Amino acid sequence: MTLPATPTGRPSREEAEAAVRVLLRWACDDPTREGLLDTPARVVRSYEEYFAGYATDPVAMLERTFAEVEGYDEIVLLKNIRLESYCEHHMVPIIGHCHVAYLPDRRVVGISKLARVVEAYGKRLQIQEKLTAQIANTIERVLQPRGVAVIIESAHQCMTTRGVHQTGVTMVTSRMLGAFRANPDTRRELLSLIQG
Repeated sequence: MTLPATPTGRPSREEAEAAVRVLLRWACDDPTREGLLDTPARVVRSYEEYFAGYATDPVAMLERTFAEVEGYDEIVLLKNIRLESYCEHHMVPIIGHCHVAYLPDRRVVGISKLARVVEAYGKRLQIQEKLTAQIANTIERVLQPRGVAVIIESAHQCMTTRGVHQTGVTMVTSRMLGAFRANPDTRRELLSLIQG
């Protein structure tokens, strides 16, 4: 996989591996010892996976839709999409799940595409509030449904494994657009479906 270049130019793989060796030395270990010899290459490969979202276009994922829905216009909800993201402040995991719902207006999208949009934005350096908004805003812009709702519940390793060391704490964010924002009954129905 090839990630796009950053505005300042993307470092080479060799430069990235050298940076990992510097961090290993900074952590007071010896990057030339047997157990760490291949660590720089492994870290760089893992970063390609962790941050694969930068090479993915979430808009393109939603562009193929289906009109043969027999007039279906009720809530479409994909619950408990596994979310793996990375805190942009500490570069540690954010692990949780995401619920994505929309009210179609004549067209629907394949449900795997909703999960792929979550993954595309999740596999980037993020804060959860921005991630929630990006997912909802993209679905609204591309599908143009009557409403979109995104709810994320996750644990932030920057809070559980460092700093205040609070385990068992989850953060919940939501973005409600269209009918989910304007109509309390529609929002209640959605929350009932999620909890049920």
